Amino acid sequence: MKNILITGGAGFIGSHVVRRFVQTYPNYKIVNLDKLTYAGNLGNLVDIQNEPNYHFVKADICDATAISKVLEDHHIDSIIHLAAESHVDRSITNPMEFVQTNVMGTVTLLNCAKQYWKDFSGKKFYHVSTDEVYGSLGEEGFFLEDTPYDPMSPYSASKASSDHFVRAYKNTYGMPVVISNCSNNYGPNHFPEKLIPLTINNIRNEKPIPVYGKGDNIRDWLFVLDHARAIDVIFHKGVSGETYNIGGFNEWKNIDLVHLMCEIMDKKLKRAPGTSKKLITFVTDRAGHDMRYAIDATKLKNDLGWEPSLQFAEGIEKTIDWYLENEDWLKEVTSGDYQNYYQQQYK
Repeated sequence: MKNILITGGAGFIGSHVVRRFVQTYPNYKIVNLDKLTYAGNLGNLVDIQNEPNYHFVKADICDATAISKVLEDHHIDSIIHLAAESHVDRSITNPMEFVQTNVMGTVTLLNCAKQYWKDFSGKKFYHVSTDEVYGSLGEEGFFLEDTPYDPMSPYSASKASSDHFVRAYKNTYGMPVVISNCSNNYGPNHFPEKLIPLTINNIRNEKPIPVYGKGDNIRDWLFVLDHARAIDVIFHKGVSGETYNIGGFNEWKNIDLVHLMCEIMDKKLKRAPGTSKKLITFVTDRAGHDMRYAIDATKLKNDLGWEPSLQFAEGIEKTIDWYLENEDWLKEVTSGDYQNYYQQQYK
């Protein structure tokens, strides 16, 4: 029996992690804590919301009083921390929001856990981070667990800072912690401000597809259900104090990825070949845009036995099919804040 607090569990990655833990471990109590900002959506979890081992709490990770109450009320012995502001463009526009949530929120969680747990026996604080803390790669090489940090954006700087605080709480107080740094995720329930869901949604609605610069930036893509499975493995088998990189072994140039989605969408929407490619619109490159990310997940494979289950061709087909079959979800999340934001960015 474990009582696990999962922060950010109504978000994209978090909702898949919550679902996996609720369904796979019926003897665990899973408490989903989420502030329900624009990217948090309880509609992502309607299929498990009535499960007896699932509980939802609306709260801000920066609210120490609320966090302490949740820890005490639910006798929390483990925390999987995913709550974060995660969009680089938004961090450039409003860096203080990222400092508040990603840095101060993480420290608040750590401090509340330290005060409540007192004895760390049987406890675990699992911090989910990003490969962006490592900075940018050239044409060759991969990010390893011991790659020096070199964050380039306010977002990645805030996540790097939170990583450092997690390690500091282990080194200073002896708190049992584990950290994972993942590559770019894709899959169902992704809020359409990121490249893949934005491209799918804009093609569906015959709107311009914004591509930064020349589209030469390279990302390693990880299917979100594979990420949730990796978090499960690391939570149960990861060694305290260790860091594990999670990657899809799957590098794509942004423009090549957009071209592939255009081809697939034209077939699925029964449009003439080349129709969607006409929507591609090159926009001014993002400030401090990292050229290439690539994760070496060998440690995770060798030490804990995890590797991706899907080839990218299968994963992107599943992802596109999900968005085409869930138009109501898309209409709900693409109202209000999303539209106003992108109208300003790409007008």
